[in-house]
Amino acid sequence: MKQIARTPKDIGHALRAARKAKKLTQAELASRSGIWQRTVSTIETNASGAKLDTVFDLLAALDLEIQIVPRSKMKPGELEDIF
Repeated sequence: MKQIARTPKDIGHALRAARKAKKLTQAELASRSGIWQRTVSTIETNASGAKLDTVFDLLAALDLEIQIVPRSKMKPGELEDIF
C-alpha cells in the first residue's frame, strides 16, 4: 500500500485505509497501539493537531513506516485520481 500524504487529513485517511485493509476495528487498533479508540477515530477523521508520537504508534501497530521523498510534480486534480 502506497499513498501520498501532504496534509494531516491525508495521513488520517491513509491510516484508516490501512486499518480497514487489515480488517481491524478502531478498538483493536487502539489496543495494539496503546492509545484510546476515541483518539484513533479523531486522527482518522482529521489528524490535525495529533501528536507525532501518537501517529508513529499507529503506524507501528499497522506495520507501516513513513518515507520522506521529494514532492511529486502532480497537480491537485491528478493527486485526487490516485485515491
